[in-house]
Parts: sequence; structure tokens; C-alpha cells
Amino acid sequence: MKRSALFSVRALYTRLRKNPIIRRVIRNSGYLLSSTAISAILSMVQSVLAARLLGVAGFGILGTITQFTSVINRLTSARMSELVVNYVGEYNVNGKKQYAAAVFKVASLTEFVLSILAFGLVVLLAPLGARFLAHDPSLRDIFAIYGLMVLANIISESSTGLLSVFDKFRSIALINVGQSVLTMLLIVGAFVVKGGLIHVVLAYLLGKMISALMITFVALWQAGVHWGKNWWRAPISLLADRRRELIRFGLSSNLSVTLNLVTRDSELLWLSALSTPLQVGYYKLTLAILNILLLPVQPLLTATYRDLALEVARKQWENVRYLLRSGSIILSAYSVPACMGLAVFGPWLIAVIYSPEFLPTTYYGLLIVLPSVLLVNVFYWNRKLLLTLGKPEFPVKVNLVAALLKIVGIFLLVPRWGALGMAVLLSAFFMGTTAAQVVQGLRSLRQAIGSPLSVAGS
Repeated sequence: MKRSALFSVRALYTRLRKNPIIRRVIRNSGYLLSSTAISAILSMVQSVLAARLLGVAGFGILGTITQFTSVINRLTSARMSELVVNYVGEYNVNGKKQYAAAVFKVASLTEFVLSILAFGLVVLLAPLGARFLAHDPSLRDIFAIYGLMVLANIISESSTGLLSVFDKFRSIALINVGQSVLTMLLIVGAFVVKGGLIHVVLAYLLGKMISALMITFVALWQAGVHWGKNWWRAPISLLADRRRELIRFGLSSNLSVTLNLVTRDSELLWLSALSTPLQVGYYKLTLAILNILLLPVQPLLTATYRDLALEVARKQWENVRYLLRSGSIILSAYSVPACMGLAVFGPWLIAVIYSPEFLPTTYYGLLIVLPSVLLVNVFYWNRKLLLTLGKPEFPVKVNLVAALLKIVGIFLLVPRWGALGMAVLLSAFFMGTTAAQVVQGLRSLRQAIGSPLSVAGS
């Protein structure tokens, strides 16, 4: 048994070392993972202090306020980071700097307009959010104040995508850590002085604003370094022959975001509307603990997507398949024992670190969602593969069907079961959408290998 385990570890180590692409992915994801791990630890400290300071109901209201702004911001988002990685990366590979700069310019201008729209919606809808979601009209000003976060993120998605293309993952990591340290210090201060909800909200707001502004500043600086100080003068007309393709990609990404808002990213708001702040508090903590399991996923996904897009553009299909297999093996090695650990030690984690008043509902919700999160982790690349292969509409169709089913399920289960009903629906959503996208992605990859013309942008 020991020899078998040792052999598996050596085999994984050999696999990671022998391919330069996977070494680069591991290096870049390592930067992001280090920052994510530090940020997760600090975020857990923030969460513990906020939960103890505000109580279960207050903790639930905090989640409602932050997710309210996040949902509206994402509702108007077109996922410009994905468009930048896909198309700026492609033009950079082919040495077309003016074209690459034009794509970033279009993405930034689009995101700028959408961010202004999002902030206006937050301010306009804040009274409704306070009355019908937080069940306290006096909180409308806090809802509106947190909306300032949207203005700070005015071109942050495009900027993050550009830093990924330029292989500046270390810069992203350092900024993320800095934001987490600042936010934690502010929340510690609020805890020491026994502050209230407004103090915690302002702590989160200031941390996110500084992080977004730093990302934007570094990205604009790197654009000047790589394309010259007049990069912003690149004519948009250079992209005329691919205008439809860019619009199609952007709209598909926006529709995917919108559907995710309904089905996944607005769950605390559904709970707030159809249940009580107590149930929101239980479920918010369930999701917070699940973030431990999801810790390495986004860093690896961000690093993988860049190289996946580049290798597809080059039609290096063996490298594409190697990236997918290696990524799944890496996350399997982490996710299986992590799931088992959370299943066994979950009650202790909740009672000792947070508070016994969150038991047993938070733990039961955790058990319900764990199997589906394991599937999502192992096949973390399912949607990104479809994007790089020119199939952005398929995830939209899958999410549309899942959204309709989940909405029906929300009205049937959430009023009666609260947080546990939402956990059941989230688990079913993850299982169904991931399985469908993995099957279609691998099928599309086989078709692309047989027919080079099937790849977008070739």
C-alpha cells in the first residue's frame, strides 16, 4: 500500500516536471494559489470575527448586502477578462500588437460603460433591496454605499485578463494578498471597538476598492510597456472583420453570467426573499467553508486558461489534452482527501471556530454539496475548454435549462427547507451542468483535432 502511494506521488511529480507548459501553469497557479491560500486564511479570520460580532442574523444580512451589489455588477458584466485572454492572447502569439491593443481598448470601453450602468442600478434598487431582501428599510444607505465597489472595478475584468496574457500572475497574487491583509486589519479594528454592520461593510468595501484600482493601474502600465505609450490610439477598425465573432463571444459570456446569477450567484438573495436572515446566515457559512475545498481551483483555472487558449490557437492538440489531464489529476489529488476531511471534521470546525449556534444546519448543507463540488473541481476546465474551441453558446444553453429547473426548485423547496433546500438545488445544478459541459467539450476537442477549421479564430 505504501509503495503504491509512493509510486503515485512520484508519477505525479514526474508528470509535472517533464512538460514545460504544465511547469509554467504550475508556476503561475502557484503564485495565485499562494495568494489565495493566504487570502483564504485571512478571509476565514474575517468571517469568524464578523460572525461573532454580528450574530447569525446579522451575518446573513451582511451576505445579502455584499451579494446584492455583486449580482447587479455581474448582471451587466460581459466577462471581459475571458474575451481579453482569448483574443489579445491570440493576436500577441501572432505578433499583431496593434490588433491586440485594439481588443483591450474595446473591452475596457465596454466594461467602463457597463460599470457605470451597474452603479446606477445599485443606487436605484438599494431601497428595494433593503426592504424586501434585508427586511429592514433603514439599511438602504448601506446598500448604496457598498455599491461604490462597482465604480472602483470599472475596468478590472479587462485589466485582470491583460495581466494574465502578459504572464503577470505574480502581480495579481501580490495585490490579492494586500487586499486581504487590509480588509482583515479593518475588520479586526471593528471587532476591537465592537462596531456594527456599517463598520464591517466599510471594511470589505475599502479592501475591494483598493485591490481593483491597483489591478487597473498595473494593467495600464503593462499595456504601455508591451505596446508603447500610445497603445490606446490603436484603431478599433482593425477588428472589423471579426466584429461579429467578438460580439458573439461577449454576448454569450454575458448570458452565461446572467444565468449563473439566477442559479448560483444570487442564492443568498433568494434565501433572503423566501426565507429568513437566520437561514441566510446558515447557508452563507456553508458556502464559506466550501471555499476551503475550492481554494486551488480558481488559481489553476486562471493559469490553465491562458495556456489552453494559446495552445488551441497554435493547434497543439497533444499539449491541450496534456493540460486537461494534468489539471484534473492535480485537483483530484487535493480534492478527494479535502472532501473527506471536511465531512469528518466539519462539525468541530463549525462549533469551535465559528459558533455552535450554526449547527447542525450548516453542516448538513455542507454534506449535501460536497459530492457535486468534488466533480466540479476535478473537471474544473469544463467551460473554458468550450470557450477556447469556439463553442461559447453551449454553456449558455446548458445553464438556461438548469436555470429554469432551479427556479422552479427554489419556489418548491426553499420556503419549506430554507438553507438545506438551497444546498440540494446547488448540488444538482453543479452535477448537471458540469457533466453536460465535460461531455460536449471532449466531443468538440475530438472534432477540432480532426478538422482544424472548427477552431474559432483559425
